Amino acid sequence: MRLLLNAALATAIALPAAAGPVSFANGWQEQRLSLFSSNDYSFGNNLSMVSNGSVSIAWTRVGQADWGSRSASWSWTVEQSVPATNLAQKGGDDRNISLYFVFVPESVAPSLQGANIRSLLGNDDVRIIQYAWGGNHSRGQVIPSPYGPSGQGVTVALRQAGTGSHSERVDLAADYARAFGGQPGALVGLAVSGDSDDTDSVIRAAIGNLSLG
Repeated sequence: MRLLLNAALATAIALPAAAGPVSFANGWQEQRLSLFSSNDYSFGNNLSMVSNGSVSIAWTRVGQADWGSRSASWSWTVEQSVPATNLAQKGGDDRNISLYFVFVPESVAPSLQGANIRSLLGNDDVRIIQYAWGGNHSRGQVIPSPYGPSGQGVTVALRQAGTGSHSERVDLAADYARAFGGQPGALVGLAVSGDSDDTDSVIRAAIGNLSLG
């Protein structure tokens, strides 16, 4: 399932976006990963989500003016949490809420603006950083994705499973260097997901005040 997730995330580069502070009211769409599994998203000032034994993503494109973004900040809240899991384990790696940043080399970005899932699946140029609230890992730990092509995606643990409200600020360039080496290319897509299907649990969460820098 996570292989499909990575592919669906990559299609964010074909979708509309907002420059500067990121709006959750416009330009976001849900991508189902299963015919029988879907989260419930509400879009507005914040993106709120209920995940009941399910998994899916909501995604948007980053406008070309923000392709050079190297930092991000946001606030998020979890009112009901999945159990703590091992985010490095293929299957059983549920997490409350994740925010994904999708990068491709600057030279490649223009040619991929109209790409679809089939053309991007397994694309070696795509790199994905996922910031996660969930699991049982130390803050800042970089966890290689157990799904999809090796070296294409990582999870950066920010909050362990549990409830509460927090504000985050991340250095995308530094985390990219730790995860993949070198400098990030163009930030072309964003996505938010909740994942409760493996533990058959319930998530109630929201994210807002997302800004790129």
